[in-house]
Amino acid sequence: MFLGVNIDHVATVREARKTFEPDPVLAAGLALLGGADGITVHLREDRRHAQDRDVRLLREVVPCELNLEMAAAEEMIRIAREVRPDLVTLVPEKRRELTTEGGLDMIGQKAHLKESIRKIHDAGIPVSLFINPHIMDVDLAREVDADMVELHTGLFANAEGKKQHEELHRVMEAAKVAGKQGLTVNAGHGLNYYNVAQIAAVEGIRGLYIGHSIIARAVLVGIERAVREMKGLLAGAAGKKGH
Repeated sequence: MFLGVNIDHVATVREARKTFEPDPVLAAGLALLGGADGITVHLREDRRHAQDRDVRLLREVVPCELNLEMAAAEEMIRIAREVRPDLVTLVPEKRRELTTEGGLDMIGQKAHLKESIRKIHDAGIPVSLFINPHIMDVDLAREVDADMVELHTGLFANAEGKKQHEELHRVMEAAKVAGKQGLTVNAGHGLNYYNVAQIAAVEGIRGLYIGHSIIARAVLVGIERAVREMKGLLAGAAGKKGH
């Protein structure tokens, strides 16, 4: 299973002191040595962690999928068209949130998203939408011409017991519907070494995008090992599909 490693939290540590280390670009290289299939970086409008220079350097050195997460804002679209990442993932942004709190508002932003996707597609860049695992949102993602969806797994990750099972079922159903509509399906948010296996075993999910948990473990064991351990969990879960 594809694993995209988000290196934003390396940049968060750097920006805490406004210095040059740790370098998220170097971290990306180590993640790839550990077995990451792609690198994700979120260039926020407030530049709270990754900076423009990081994105441009990553484009030069990442030999596999570079996924640029960003808001559907004119400035971000301009940067994406200049940098040309392998994939753009449109995500919602709120100034005071600690991290992305949910999927895109697919109803309220439908027209804006469709126009944003058109502009990004004009540069030859595929687009993924970070959406809640709701059938209606999947349908709308198809209507606005997205190529992929990344299902928001935050509610699953934060739930326990029966509630977590219900949230897992929502992810499974959304993945099934998205696949039938020709959308490539990914998932992410809140996934860690203890809950990732359940999502990795869901039929139809091509890959997972994980940041905080991997970087948190990397502080203690190093990035290469942290990524390698996560890849091992994904391989084990993938082997159980269909059983």
